[in-house]
Amino acid sequence: MNTPAPTDQGVTFDLESVARELRAEEPYRREGQTARTLIRTPDLRIVVVALKAGKTISEHHANVTASVHTLSGHIRLQLPDRAVEVPEGQLLVLGAGLSHDVYAEADSTFLLTLGWPASK
Repeated sequence: MNTPAPTDQGVTFDLESVARELRAEEPYRREGQTARTLIRTPDLRIVVVALKAGKTISEHHANVTASVHTLSGHIRLQLPDRAVEVPEGQLLVLGAGLSHDVYAEADSTFLLTLGWPASK
């Protein structure tokens, strides 16, 4: 199990290496998807996700603003009213609570960043 890195002194990641490691893991080979949380703090979560071509992450939503940055491959997100193509190098920002699913058009890795809830 991977423990998210502490951020108090600053931390960097080689995203290509992380993606390579994910694609070599048993869950990816067996199920076609895996993920690693890089950062988990009270106000931020950053996750790298690897998804094989043809695989779908079923409909879900986050209660905070999120961004999806495709590092390699090509994914498509199905939103309530439209599909959005997110090929390599593209960034999509989703408003809090927006339902979506994720489909891999090609073997893909993407960076998921989740913000924090607005103060009450």
